[in-house]
Amino acid sequence: MQVIPATEANPRIAACRNKHTTATLFIMRSLYWFRHDLRLQDHPGLAAQADAEQLLLVYLWPTNRPWCNVTGMGEQRERFLRESLQALRDELAPLGQSLMVLEGSPELVIPELVRDYGITRVGTTQAPGYYERRACNVLRQRLAIPLIEYRSDTLFEESALPFAVADMPQQFTPFRKAIDSVRYDRPRPAPTELPLPPAARFDRLPLATAAPSTALPVRGGAVAGRRRLQQFVFDEQSILEYKETRNDLNGLAGSSTLSPWLANGCLSVREVAAAVERFEREHTANDSTYWLYFELLWREFFHWRAYRDDINLFRLHGGKKRKRLVNCTFEPRAFARWCAGDTNFPLVNALMHQLVATGWMSNRGRQIAASCLVNELGLDWRYGAAFFEKHLIDYDVASNYGNWQYLAGSGADPRGGRHFNLQKQAEEHDPDGTFTAKWDGDRPQQPEFVTDAADWPIQDS
Repeated sequence: MQVIPATEANPRIAACRNKHTTATLFIMRSLYWFRHDLRLQDHPGLAAQADAEQLLLVYLWPTNRPWCNVTGMGEQRERFLRESLQALRDELAPLGQSLMVLEGSPELVIPELVRDYGITRVGTTQAPGYYERRACNVLRQRLAIPLIEYRSDTLFEESALPFAVADMPQQFTPFRKAIDSVRYDRPRPAPTELPLPPAARFDRLPLATAAPSTALPVRGGAVAGRRRLQQFVFDEQSILEYKETRNDLNGLAGSSTLSPWLANGCLSVREVAAAVERFEREHTANDSTYWLYFELLWREFFHWRAYRDDINLFRLHGGKKRKRLVNCTFEPRAFARWCAGDTNFPLVNALMHQLVATGWMSNRGRQIAASCLVNELGLDWRYGAAFFEKHLIDYDVASNYGNWQYLAGSGADPRGGRHFNLQKQAEEHDPDGTFTAKWDGDRPQQPEFVTDAADWPIQDS
């Protein structure tokens, strides 16, 4: 992966150094920092830049930080992200705009861009992650100009919620009941014009080295996301059977598979909700059409929980005073086998192979794989969450870590965690073993013990 670093040696910045600063008092120059909002339609933050005289659009490649024995980005997640960025560039081109993609921490890169291009205002979308919010707090301290955050990743505005975020219900069901009568704002159309950028070099984006898996041939970008939404809801009307088919382990077979475009912001959650509402109005409504909206509410719940939980979203016990008993040791061999799909559980192996190959796993599959790591292997749930973060093309911090906490009993589950019977799950969701065979789930059995250098037996679980 090659992204141009944002440093003093970067020619696109160095060439413009001091070129624009003399006009700062006379020209309103906005910088909009894209994050998980890679679209033009239904984009309040981008629409708010219309009054600027010049507009610089920037995206910062995600920081590669080690976390729970995992680092980097899986090839399918990187591929989908690159495609989404290129698709955004393609949509911007007819408006005379482009997208500057840089590598580096926002706390360092954004102030440099502000100085070099004479920026008078910075905008970005609010993000629920602790580190994302901390980056904005640091930026505010370092910038002498306004940094304005806009909300575009949730269904409801914070002002419409019937509770303060700090006081939101602990579990999903009371949350859903509390917001049952709350209405979301209608999606906004894409802008027909934007301010032009300042003089700058917008280098070609490096192409993804991976191709989409034939098992899940989905491309990144808003156009592809809207096409899938149209196909699932209106063309094939698969939404009418969604409640019955959503647990299918194969991508595109039963799930809406809209989550990759939602996670990267190629689609807004309001667009999906509005599509469901229009289908029910123009065609029919049933339990399945509601269930797709119901899943959007789960996403909403985890996003607001992430704002409330802050750093506790990444803690073993989620900030709970009454802590669930977990193993106090980490067995790297067991974790490595889980990641490689080389455990003694064939369905889990197949799911892990599917994840690495396609960047996707069904909701049911994620629960099965997570239960194996937490309950059968006795490992810290955060290691599994980090591995999912590396590979999922639909990774978003709130849903990923919120769901892992839920299953491990450290989050919103009132029952204190979920332990799936893996044999029963295989019988229910892969009764003839087709999925397991397709993804090479039958691996040689591993010994229950290995022996270390001192001849002590080490048990996997």
